Amino acid sequence: MLKKLFFSFVFLCFSLSNAQIVINELDSDSPSTDDKEFIELKSSTPNFSLNGYVLVLFNGTGSQANLSYYVIDLDGYTTDINGIIVIGNSLVSPVPEKILPDNIFQNGPDGVGLYLGSSTDFPNLTPATATNLIDALVYDTGDADATSLMAALGVISQIDENANGLQTTQSIQRKNDGTYESKTPTPGANNDGIGFIYNGITISIPALQVTEGNTINITFTTQTPVTSNLTFTFSLNSGSINNPDFTGNTTVFIPIGSSSFTTTITFVDDTLDEGDEVAVIKFGAIPNQYNRINDQIEFRVIDNDFIVSPWGTPLNPTYGNVTPTIPVGYYNSIEGLSGAALKQGLQNIIANPSIVRAHNYGDIETILKTADQNPLNSNQVWLMYVEQPRSKLDLQETGINTGKWNREHIYPQSRGGYTDGTSSIADGINVWLPTNADDILAGHADAHHIRAEDGPENSIRSNKDYGEYLGLSGTQGSWHGDVARSVFYMAVRYNALSVVNGNPSNTTVGQLGDLALLLQWNQSDPKDDFEMNRNNYIYTWQVNRNPFIDYPNLADYIFGIHAGEPWFSTLSIYENENSKVVVYPNPTKDFITISGLTSTGFIEIYNQLGEKLLQSEFIGTTRIDLNLTTGVYIAKISANNSSIFRKILIK
Repeated sequence: MLKKLFFSFVFLCFSLSNAQIVINELDSDSPSTDDKEFIELKSSTPNFSLNGYVLVLFNGTGSQANLSYYVIDLDGYTTDINGIIVIGNSLVSPVPEKILPDNIFQNGPDGVGLYLGSSTDFPNLTPATATNLIDALVYDTGDADATSLMAALGVISQIDENANGLQTTQSIQRKNDGTYESKTPTPGANNDGIGFIYNGITISIPALQVTEGNTINITFTTQTPVTSNLTFTFSLNSGSINNPDFTGNTTVFIPIGSSSFTTTITFVDDTLDEGDEVAVIKFGAIPNQYNRINDQIEFRVIDNDFIVSPWGTPLNPTYGNVTPTIPVGYYNSIEGLSGAALKQGLQNIIANPSIVRAHNYGDIETILKTADQNPLNSNQVWLMYVEQPRSKLDLQETGINTGKWNREHIYPQSRGGYTDGTSSIADGINVWLPTNADDILAGHADAHHIRAEDGPENSIRSNKDYGEYLGLSGTQGSWHGDVARSVFYMAVRYNALSVVNGNPSNTTVGQLGDLALLLQWNQSDPKDDFEMNRNNYIYTWQVNRNPFIDYPNLADYIFGIHAGEPWFSTLSIYENENSKVVVYPNPTKDFITISGLTSTGFIEIYNQLGEKLLQSEFIGTTRIDLNLTTGVYIAKISANNSSIFRKILIK
């Protein structure tokens, strides 16, 4: 009886429609990062095949006004028993039948047309047309009318999603009379609230990660108790996670009168270092009277077989554990050179067109996963500015960067003049192009100045000079010397680039500041094993090195206080990796003691901005009284024509 009433109701609802299929609802501007956008179609009969239909999105203004920017092929899809189908982002609830990437729909004034045809009929930048047009909607979020696009699509009125001043929380919805209104989104349901009401099923888990060898409970819950036994299956396979990786029941059974089922999944503790992986809980087929409130729920499977490197992180650096892989004679040609000849000689080495290789931006992802690997966990990368690790899996792949890492250009793209200068499709270490000092586009993918970084912090730094950007408050500045040596490299490697004093305009191409501060950072944050390992690895790809990591004091002979003086490798200040000098206590409050020297020494204390706060001469074991506020400082201790650097934490 219930079934007969349902189909009588459906027939009544759809008999009211005077069009076979129309655009029923559009949400073009959702909260946060536009990850809940969708478009909904409605057919006048249930289970209507969409074979031969396409949705085409059009620009409404600008240089590409009236031209298409995205096409959605609907072949293989059908509307549901209410005559509805939703196409949208994965976070739309209930889950759309067709999933789109985030942030596809422009906020307007723009348009969307439903056509008979194929996606091949609408290549990118196709002019809007009324030919084979079934329905169209031109919309905005508080903008002036796109009259030209309206005319091309035969639309009389442009609909404002922001009509109530709530554009991010409301959608445009078609009323039964064919007009539109803006109100709270109703994806997957009739806009007037009538029609068949699905019993939605939700997947829930207690945590977003589980370590190999442990268990996780997965619960499936219906909105209302089921009226007959409900059985369906789910999967966890994601490409890297497969059936041998876990054990447990993947069949869901909710008995009549109940509304939930929980199963326990155990992840196998193997002995392989496969890296962290993502498991995806995905519904199998479910009966027609149910829908998915969410789906494809991801959680992290943490591999407990990671590798720990024999050197420290930039926050807790070590020195001398990583041997430089400098080829024999690599720097011989610059011995004794000075001034412009020294800079040119260095460029002849690191931009040698017969040796150096240029890779593309897609390869940088691969390079960073090894070059910037967290020494404490091989499944993570080290994020420079925020001074913390993050799983290699969390690389930003969409417009959403929260909790993600991405590729930070130390010499910004817009300031270097190489924005998007290489392909984003990785082609591996064995595919490369020759390069030279005039090949500025190679800077787009030069790994010596690209680091793994927290997405939001990368956006905050943007294209600012160092001096204008000083990092995240509360961090220790463990990256200061790293960026200085990277900027020095870029200013020598490429003819079009330079490093200058002060802070040039952020629109200035080919100049980056602040040279004076970077020279200080080069001293106060010495190169460590992390940086040397990075230099060694990048050499295997690019067949060039960053000489300012191998010999940090080269910067002073090219840009600093020794400019114009001849340089010899014997003058280079190493950090005395084998030094027996000890500074204690550390952390401390108001003094330090220096021991390990039998000769006269000299100590300088710097803050994180590179400002010298104290200097003193001492002989042998000596107590140095401090009057410093809480924070991190750098002690430079010089003796016997060499220097060491120590970080000091004042409590």
